[in-house]
Amino acid sequence: MTETLLQVRDLKKHFPITGGVLGKKVGDVKAVDGLTFDVKKGETLGLVGESGCGKSTTGRLLLRLLDPSEGSVLFENKEITSLSKEELRRLRREMQMVFQDPYASLNPRHTVEKILEEPLIVHGIGNKTERKKRVQEILEVVGLSSYHAKRYPHQFSGGQRQRIGIARALMTKPKLIIADEPVSALDVSIQSQVLNLLEDLQNEFGLTYIFIAHDLGVVRHISDRVGVMYLGRIVELTTSEKLYAKPLHPYTEVLLSAVPVPDPEMRKEAALLEGEIPSPSNPPKGCAFHTRCHACMDICKQTRPELKEVEEGHFVACHLFN
Repeated sequence: MTETLLQVRDLKKHFPITGGVLGKKVGDVKAVDGLTFDVKKGETLGLVGESGCGKSTTGRLLLRLLDPSEGSVLFENKEITSLSKEELRRLRREMQMVFQDPYASLNPRHTVEKILEEPLIVHGIGNKTERKKRVQEILEVVGLSSYHAKRYPHQFSGGQRQRIGIARALMTKPKLIIADEPVSALDVSIQSQVLNLLEDLQNEFGLTYIFIAHDLGVVRHISDRVGVMYLGRIVELTTSEKLYAKPLHPYTEVLLSAVPVPDPEMRKEAALLEGEIPSPSNPPKGCAFHTRCHACMDICKQTRPELKEVEEGHFVACHLFN
């Protein structure tokens, strides 16, 4: 059985809302509102959902770039939510992030060599000669050349910049990489190159990915399992194959119906969602999706469904199956 690398239990992040002259707290934005899932070593877990569902906030919580309001995150059976700054700094050698925007995530004042050396300097890895050798090796691994080390970010295309971002994440030889929409800012032809690179790196270095995206086609290509998020919670979690062949949650069905199909004879009419996603500062009572769900029942308006295993390896939070 594959060993579990990351365990998340009832993870929450609520941002306070203040108002009035004295700036008193008047409410909370419930960006992440109770996530529970595991990530196995060597797998890719995709997180998908509409904008504002809490995907990116989840990634930052897992790396402790944000402190959670409640819940537990275990990395190799070590609780990271209570680590000191020094303990957390050491842990971050094992956990890295690839950011969405390759234009904003690289320091324009630094050369590529300095950008890639910085993680090694921060963690005290190697001497100057060893660091430069590591930079040259990683550049070759991600499809660039050693002479690129002396250039600045503005001298590269978007796809090349994202390769530099991936190289930076690899510098400390991490076990887990959280990729926050790493191809959404790239051209379609470049997206496939970067996705293939990520898969090759996973096979070569035994990496584990959490892949955050809103493009269901991209997620299907790279993910072993997929978690569908809605308003800060996971509503369906299963293998990529099962999710795309047999979605169970009404929200997942709507998302998949909107995926473009190139064959005109196989196209289905997209199911339309009525209304906007509710505000995370004032989520609906009961099931958060009931205000837009075609299968809404009375119980959905009163009781929030729990994420339960309805088939082997297939978890759904819906009263249709609970």
